[in-house]
Amino acid sequence: MTLRPLGRTSLSIEPLVLGGNVFGWTLDEAQSFAVLDAFAERGFTAIDTADSYSKWVEGNAGGESETIIGAWLKARGNRDGLVIATKAGTRLDRDGTDLSGAYIESACEASLRRLGIEQIDLYQAHWPDPTVTHEETLRAFENLLVSGKVRHIGCSNYDGALLREALAVADANGLPRYETVQNEYNLYARGAFEGEVQDLVLREGLGVIVYYGLAAGFLTGKYRSEADFSKSRRGGSMGKYLNPRGLAILAAMDGVAQETGAALAEIALAWLAAQPGVTAPIASATSVEQVESLVRGARLTLSPDQLAALTAAGEGL
Repeated sequence: MTLRPLGRTSLSIEPLVLGGNVFGWTLDEAQSFAVLDAFAERGFTAIDTADSYSKWVEGNAGGESETIIGAWLKARGNRDGLVIATKAGTRLDRDGTDLSGAYIESACEASLRRLGIEQIDLYQAHWPDPTVTHEETLRAFENLLVSGKVRHIGCSNYDGALLREALAVADANGLPRYETVQNEYNLYARGAFEGEVQDLVLREGLGVIVYYGLAAGFLTGKYRSEADFSKSRRGGSMGKYLNPRGLAILAAMDGVAQETGAALAEIALAWLAAQPGVTAPIASATSVEQVESLVRGARLTLSPDQLAALTAAGEGL
């Protein structure tokens, strides 16, 4: 399997990133270790998390995912072979986003402790913070880069205008620029990447990892009616996809599945990996069997006709 350069960074990764949002949420430590083991044993190296995972769970304070990943890294002794990406900016002590210099630097120290590592490979601004200037945020990231606590920086959930502004500020002030972008992108939700962001990353040579590649599970095909919502904890969020457009996308995916024998989740990931500018999709797994399916998706190549049919599905609806 060919490694892909992550933009202009020194990192190269496979066309699949393991999402850490389920660690400490739907998976306990032992279950998380099994998923992480399966991912690494199949030759994949990139793991994405955030300091806020999984703050939304009752009784959690945030940092649970990083803590589990850190315990796994210590138990397996495999830190050097992996690419660890995490994010900062979501306040753990209260609601809201904070990309102030002081908060970023303190959040980085906390993430390093939880992960049990000396350096984060990719450190990302999780959400935009309109109360803080790009310059202040980038200077904090510069301090972390210079100190060796972080190898590369990126941003997440930035639209085209905000990303363009951040790149311009970096250039004007001699500051390190964001080298990666992490936005939502899948066959159903395409607006946060296609258009200005996609044009910008292609022009500037940024790396792109995209989340919600399976639309929170809808693109696995197991939610085709309201009666299916009870199949998982995420079922209640499927209503926004269960409409004529969503069903048209599933129908197109069913057609490709008949031609390839691949599962719908695998087709969704293969489509993403083939899109211009995308380095790798992020996908989470709650079992070893799901990891195996994700890996097949990362290794699946769709024909031009199949890609075109999927891209056209649901357009105009």
